[in-house]
Amino acid sequence: MAQTSQRTARWQRYWDRKSRSYDKEMRFWDRRLFGDARPWACGQAAGEVLEVAVGTGLNLPFYPDDVTLTGVDLSDRMLDLARARAADLGREVSLQHGDAHALVFADACFDTVVCTFGLCAIPDIDAAIDEMVRVLRPGGRLILVDHIASSSRAIRGVQRLLELVTAPLAGEHFLRRPLHHIHTRGLEIEQRQRFKLGLVERLVARKPRTT
Repeated sequence: MAQTSQRTARWQRYWDRKSRSYDKEMRFWDRRLFGDARPWACGQAAGEVLEVAVGTGLNLPFYPDDVTLTGVDLSDRMLDLARARAADLGREVSLQHGDAHALVFADACFDTVVCTFGLCAIPDIDAAIDEMVRVLRPGGRLILVDHIASSSRAIRGVQRLLELVTAPLAGEHFLRRPLHHIHTRGLEIEQRQRFKLGLVERLVARKPRTT
């Protein structure tokens, strides 16, 4: 337990520092690699919506006006920037400090859960996905976008080398593929798109109405 708390505190400090450059870096990758992934993901959200790893709130402009939005993140400094962005947008949103491995919400309380470019850096992807599925209502939708292991063998080799450095230093993984984790949890894949040499994948999966 103590080791887990120390790890969580370490990543929180890292993302607090990262908040200063995060928007600039992500906007570069949005232009070069991710394209319209943010409006694609957020535009499909409906009802009571939870965004996991909300970061600085880069997704906030893209949600429909009629959703009720909650966002959680491990970094308080990221959340401060997200609150400022929400105020500038005139957007009402509940922004809370939280750990994706142990969400504080009750079972089956959201219609949509969104996570964009977060599962690549959340330490335990299985725990995080389990929590996202847990808080979804039956029939609710899980919307994910992330960079993943490329469909090119040569690029995967480069990703593997990068991950040797980025995973221990920054918790950044390049060879993950959330799709595989979703399949094992019995969700129905409604949409799946993969592009940019297979480096980016976006998914919509629905939780069964009955178990």
